Order: sequence, then structure tokens, then C-alpha cells
Amino acid sequence: MRSVISGLLMLSPLALFAQYTGTGSVSQGVATIVNSNLFPGCTGSRVAAVGTITSTDSRVWTVPSITHYATGPYLPDLYNQCAGIVPANISAVNVSAIPTVVIDPGGAIITGYIFGDNYFELYINGVLVGVDPVPYTPFNSCIVKFQVNYPYTIAIKLVDWEENLGVGSELNGGNPYHAGDGGFIASFSDGTATSQTWKAQTFYIAPIEDLSQVVELSDSTRSTASASTSPGCNGGCYAIHYPIPSTWNSVAFNDAGWPNATEFSEATVGVAGTLAYTNFSSLWSTAKFIWSSNLILDNEVLVRHTVTVPSSVPDFSSLSKTIHIYPNPMRDGFHLDLSKGVSYSDINKISICNLYGERIFETQNISQMVNIGNIPIGLYYLIISLKDKQYSQLITIQ
Repeated sequence: MRSVISGLLMLSPLALFAQYTGTGSVSQGVATIVNSNLFPGCTGSRVAAVGTITSTDSRVWTVPSITHYATGPYLPDLYNQCAGIVPANISAVNVSAIPTVVIDPGGAIITGYIFGDNYFELYINGVLVGVDPVPYTPFNSCIVKFQVNYPYTIAIKLVDWEENLGVGSELNGGNPYHAGDGGFIASFSDGTATSQTWKAQTFYIAPIEDLSQVVELSDSTRSTASASTSPGCNGGCYAIHYPIPSTWNSVAFNDAGWPNATEFSEATVGVAGTLAYTNFSSLWSTAKFIWSSNLILDNEVLVRHTVTVPSSVPDFSSLSKTIHIYPNPMRDGFHLDLSKGVSYSDINKISICNLYGERIFETQNISQMVNIGNIPIGLYYLIISLKDKQYSQLITIQ
């Protein structure tokens, strides 16, 4: 692994600002290392160093990002070869054993599956639910479970780590100054999934060869027309930094001025052969890889999304006082209690679907006690179909 060279290669502020007319702070050259490696001791891992660099307006910036990695909490592993957790598929994962982070007692319990290139931090309603346990490589994926009331806000910090701190590049294909790229995908059990409807804003752009090509558009997009993966500036590349709002992860933060996220294909992100993703690709069947507008040059990206109601299963809360199911968690069956004029004959069928929407159980034999047989441990949707309505509930089978 190539060591990062410390120091600053600075042009005069006037020369720099003659090329750049945006609102960010400009720096040039590699940063000074302040932490040589956040993640030592894993075979095959890249050095996850942290540094600082001073911009031409005398501001000091931490690169690639200020994170909570040193303190956690770390999200549970879905796949992490450094920890020896390498399941071949989701069936080999004990989802029911994942601890629940309680944000709203009595709220919906939601399970999420997350893959990021490279590092991310997950906030729900401003609460830090967890951080990625591997800051750089080898690639890993995570699982999370939290309890919250609707509506709720997801806020995520995304970081494309770098070996050459301050210039956004890494060793790749024999080129020690190859520009890295990012990519993030997540899917949640209530149907929420990453897509271009999410908001995404970049706060650190590098490596930049020509500052005049960085523009700020009317929709607040911070865009760079040039995105070469092999810039010729090497250790003398420029970077642009923007301050992160202190309340960016809160429910109250107004992200209306942020541009929408940009979707990227699996091929563009380059996940072929990445087992942390491919072993569980069906989990993300409705999700898209997202980032800001520039997958290559944008190294620190914040994304946000507000979930109003579950999107995969309609909100039939009006029936919740009419149909009561217990126990939950359950094993091989459950009791079905009805009230307010609803009879068992009004129910057409009862179905159970997995989190991918696949029906694994269905019965039209409706009574107070419903036997569901031997279904594997995990989270499922229980769907009760009446003549003109449905009742849906997330259940746990243990």
C-alpha cells in the first residue's frame, strides 16, 4: 500500500479563485495525516487514514470526513469477512436475533439491509442508529432493526474513502492516483428503498484538475463536468469543501433545496463479484444504487428521505381495532380476534409473504386459531383479505 505524502502544494488564492466561482473552499495537494489507520488488523483491508488540510480561505478541513467510526455504535453485520461473517444468502442469517434500536416505543419495527461503497452512518429522526463497521475495504454489508412511528426521516452520511488524503484518489490498476467512486443501496422491510426520490448533496469534491469545471446549478447541484478516473494532476489535484449544516440529520432540517439523488446501475458501481452484495442481491430488488450527481468525484455525500407510510404494504390502520392478532412473535400459529361487526366469514383468505413480497403461505380456512405450519424463523407480512379491504401486519416467526 502506498503511503500518503504529507504537505500542501498551494497556488496563490487569487490564482485559484480566478478559476472557481462557487461557494466552496478550495484546497490543493495532499493532506497531513492525523490518524494513520482507523481499521488495522484485517487482512486485505485498505488503510483508512484521516487527515486535515487547509483551504485557501484558511479553513481547516478533515478528510475524507469527520465520522463517528471511532466510537460507533457499529451496525450488525450482514456480510463482513473481517469478522468471519460470510453467509451465502439471507436464509443463513438469523434476522430475529438482530437487536432493535428503539426510537419510539410502540412504533413499527423495521428491518433494513444496507450496502455502501465505502462508509456510511445511519440516522433515524436524528438518532445515530449505527455506523458501518468497515470504513474502507474489504466491502461489507449491514443489517439494522429499529422501532419508530410514522412518519420518520432517514438521514445518511456517505463517504468514499481515499488513500491519497485531500486529493480523493487511491491505488487502482497500477495507478496510485486513480480516482475512486462510490455507491449506496438500502432496502427496508416497510417497502422503503433507495431511489432518485431521495435527496442527495455533496460536501467534498476531489480530485479536480480544472476548478473552472466545477459549477453550482440552480437546483443546488454541485456538479463537475470532468470526471476522469486517471487525472493528470496526481498529488497536486484540487479539492472543494463545503461546511455541513449542524442539523442536517434532524427531522426539522429543510432539504427542499437539495437536488434529488442520482441512480446508478450495478455495472457502473462495479459490484460484480462483491459477495457482500451479490449474496443478497434479492434483498435490494426494488432499490437502486444512489449517489450525488458525480459518482467519481463526490467523496462526502449526505442523503435524506422522509417515509410517510409503509410503501410495500398499504396502511390499513383503520382496521387495527377490528382485527387483533396474537401472539407476535409467533411460532406455528396465531389467534385471530374480531370485533365491530366483522365475522370470520367476511375474510376471504389469510396470506404470509416474505420481505421480498413472495407468498409462502395462504389459507381460506378461517377460524379463531390459524395454523401456519413450519415457516422458517424471520420477519414476514401477514395479510388478511376481506371483501373490499385488507389488513396487513409485520410479524415475527421464532
